[in-house]
Amino acid sequence: MAGSTSDGKTPSWAKAGHISQGYSPTNLWPHVRKTETCWYWTGAVKNNGYGEVEIQGEDRQLAVHRVTYEMAKGRIPDGMVIDHLCRNTVCVNPDHMEVVTNTENLRRGNGFNGVNARKTHCIRGHPLSGDNVYIWLKNGRECRGCKACKRERYWRKKNPN
Repeated sequence: MAGSTSDGKTPSWAKAGHISQGYSPTNLWPHVRKTETCWYWTGAVKNNGYGEVEIQGEDRQLAVHRVTYEMAKGRIPDGMVIDHLCRNTVCVNPDHMEVVTNTENLRRGNGFNGVNARKTHCIRGHPLSGDNVYIWLKNGRECRGCKACKRERYWRKKNPN
């Protein structure tokens, strides 16, 4: 989810191709603390919570989870991102990662898009499925039951008798 855009478009760094090329693993592994589950990155961490490494001889930093994934499993296809299945942003265990589209990564996440996508009922308890939901072209979905309640409240306010 690092660098993910809210509109589901692919972030620019996801188009970089084979990012682990030229990185020396001898500089990477001393900064990894392995446990029975996650492999914790103990090196530099960006404000977004993801670890980063610097490529020697180049003036750029890379997301360390993308580097370890490519070192273990191969190239990340253009336009794809890495989803941390363990939801631990400093985990660099390639077995805890899956290559997905940015849209799918947002849907699975704990941000606004992911939380709302997993909702099965609106705040008033109406189901968000079938005939009770209206899908907007750009703004998500709307509960038809709540919309009807809103119309009735408006009507009663305008017609108090």
